[in-house]
Amino acid sequence: MTQSQTVIDAIESLGGIAPLGKIYQVALQNSDCIWGTKTPQASIRRIVRHTKGIYVVRKGLYALEKYRQQLEANGIIEVTPNNADSNEVQQFTHYYYQGLLLKVGELRHFETFVPNQDKNRMFLQEATLGELRSMEELPNYTYPHLVQRSSTIDVIWFNERGMPHSFFEVEHSTDIQNSLLKFCDLQDFYARMVIVADDYRKEEFLRKLNETAFRDIKKDHRVHFLSYDELNRQYENAIIDSQRSFIL
Repeated sequence: MTQSQTVIDAIESLGGIAPLGKIYQVALQNSDCIWGTKTPQASIRRIVRHTKGIYVVRKGLYALEKYRQQLEANGIIEVTPNNADSNEVQQFTHYYYQGLLLKVGELRHFETFVPNQDKNRMFLQEATLGELRSMEELPNYTYPHLVQRSSTIDVIWFNERGMPHSFFEVEHSTDIQNSLLKFCDLQDFYARMVIVADDYRKEEFLRKLNETAFRDIKKDHRVHFLSYDELNRQYENAIIDSQRSFIL
């Protein structure tokens, strides 16, 4: 079987659309394909970018042309400069990156949660966000008013003791300040706080963080910025690491 057909078959087996990291995982499990290189991931990257019948939905996410109509009917639309600000693309982007955060959390052996208002949103063709999360309800890990405050955080990872390890807010077009206010209310927890957004919003993030109201969470480096591109890379790395027998 050719390498290109192996990649196409991998995407098809994943519902006609998949992140690059998942394509690596499935394609490299196909014993009928000989890669003949020490860096098959590089070959797969070349194939998804240059093979007829595969298109880029957004950076790091690829689909088969034969599924385009079905995907668009489900709100999964190729992101272009002309539609990047549309409501459909903004919603798709938000739920897609929530799903990736749930996936990475699972691969790193955390318990995961998304707000109940998002649980019926689809992650690609695979599952709802509610099906991807490992916790159906937030644990009562602290005072009720703080549990309630955290219930709208986009994604939370919990450690094995049932305490929050990381709070993530996906900020595609909404005001970053609102997320920083949530983080201020939750700052007494020994947990990472992360704004996930397109790289061009990093300067806006830094400006907001410099405001006096956020002095406490800034001085201790409590809040971090994670770009979409970096999240894609970390998802790919988490999949690769999950297949290693030993990690230094």
